[in-house]
Amino acid sequence: MIFLKKVAIVGGTGYGALELIRFLDRHSHLQLTQIISQSQSGEDLEELYPHLTSFIEEPLTAFDFSKLKQNIDVVFFATPAGVAKDLIPQFVDTEIQCIDLSGDLRLSDRQQYLSWYGGEAAPQHILDEAVYGLSEIYSDDIQNTTICSNPGCYATASLLGLIPAVKEKLIETDSIIVDGKTGVSGAGRKQSLMTHFSETNENVKPYKIGQHQHIPEIEQYLTKEAKGPVQINMTTHLIPMTRGLLCTMYGKLTGDFSAKDVHDIYTKFYQSHPFVRVRPLGKFPATKEVYASNFCDIGIHVDERTNQLVVIAAIDNLVKGAAGQAIQNANLMNGWPIEHGLKHVPVYP
Repeated sequence: MIFLKKVAIVGGTGYGALELIRFLDRHSHLQLTQIISQSQSGEDLEELYPHLTSFIEEPLTAFDFSKLKQNIDVVFFATPAGVAKDLIPQFVDTEIQCIDLSGDLRLSDRQQYLSWYGGEAAPQHILDEAVYGLSEIYSDDIQNTTICSNPGCYATASLLGLIPAVKEKLIETDSIIVDGKTGVSGAGRKQSLMTHFSETNENVKPYKIGQHQHIPEIEQYLTKEAKGPVQINMTTHLIPMTRGLLCTMYGKLTGDFSAKDVHDIYTKFYQSHPFVRVRPLGKFPATKEVYASNFCDIGIHVDERTNQLVVIAAIDNLVKGAAGQAIQNANLMNGWPIEHGLKHVPVYP
């Protein structure tokens, strides 16, 4: 007998929600029963997204906590920043598992949230209770929580790429550089000049220089793993593709480490984590090679001339950077194999 948990998605019309729907459809322990959208309640999702015809029968509904409390076991919040922080406190005294894909619970310091997100943070007791859902690093804590804060896409690639280096004290922690590039789906479906076809096609442009909201998130968890302060210089770029994210990271080596030394450390660090694939020495990942999958592919290079470590990490921003990792966290929270419903060959080409 297969035990099913009933699932609701709050914020059910964005790209992250669509990926949740795609993965939940193949998950044998999670049954999607409600898709919630305040702005489009009563509408049929297949009218907005015809590719979901015959998959979603119930219309979108408005948020109703009393109904969720009676009928739902797991809630995914695929909402813009500033929404989940006001809804999740209602679930604290229930057994409902909450997984937040927005940035509302990622920063432990409420003042930092105000500074980087421009709004009031979640109550401190919620931030204290929430576990950061970087699946490969905090799996033990994730298994014992009912409130999980899913990492941001840039944070996922950057942290998986850098944590082994800072944890093993391979690099200096005051001069790390992160060069990030992402496709336009990371900006969501809402129309804007920035993602307009004429502005994006055949163009690469930096954005949010020194102001990206994932910067304090990355620094917070690198500091935790390094057991000392870490600062990064991060520049993000928008590139003319739909999905995919690649971070190239640079750190000054603390000693005389060869490429093989570093590669051995990374290989050992991730040997029991099936969704992180460390490439052989001299091989480097590309976004197309993780397309529509939950993999994070990592490549290692040591520049002996400059004594720099170069780490390249590629993910699909909508999957490992959002919905896929959320499903992975749901698996952890329920004691299921982390690969359940997620293990499949990436789409190629």
